[in-house]
Amino acid sequence: MSDKRRIPPSGYYYPNKIGRIALQALEEVMGTHGMRAVLRLAGLEHYMEELPPDNLAKEFDFADFSALNLALEEMYGPRGGRGLALRAGRAAFSEGLRGFGALAGVGDLAFKVLPLKTKLTIGLKAMAQIFSGFSDQVTTVEEKDDVFVYTIHRCPVCWGRANTSDRPVCYMALGLLQEGLKWVSGGKEFRVNESKCIAKGDDVCEFIIQKEPIG
Repeated sequence: MSDKRRIPPSGYYYPNKIGRIALQALEEVMGTHGMRAVLRLAGLEHYMEELPPDNLAKEFDFADFSALNLALEEMYGPRGGRGLALRAGRAAFSEGLRGFGALAGVGDLAFKVLPLKTKLTIGLKAMAQIFSGFSDQVTTVEEKDDVFVYTIHRCPVCWGRANTSDRPVCYMALGLLQEGLKWVSGGKEFRVNESKCIAKGDDVCEFIIQKEPIG
């Protein structure tokens, strides 16, 4: 991706640690060569030599995160990019994000004996709390009768891409949610659908999570 096509800096940031986890997860699912090619296409060559530091300083620009996701789509096509982003999102949760403070108690014995719906409520709110608390991402969770609505009001995954797509594109966030739900539920899979996306002209990125596990 040339500098002219780079997504302009946003002024909003993830902590370096989340950027580092995401890049490590991408390398895990793509291999080093694939990762380097995506970084080159995204205009993020500086991360080839050195990953963001493992700290909570808010320095990883939403624009860089968005450029990574766009480069995945451009290199592998919508379907291939979707698969890789989903896998990277899942890997990002399992490799690092579950270690954040708000989720630390979710592995405790007292949590494991709670009813499933209670686990989901606590777990989703903890995930939203991590992103809203540690980064400039703004996230809310609403519970309805048979679904949870997880809404990202300021989304790094599609930052700078408003009205550029005919479909939702926030697959890394989708994968992260899927893996987070699997972890808090003790191994169950849940149907998650991105119903709104800023990239396709909506005002927020919204994910509908079915309360009943698959199967």
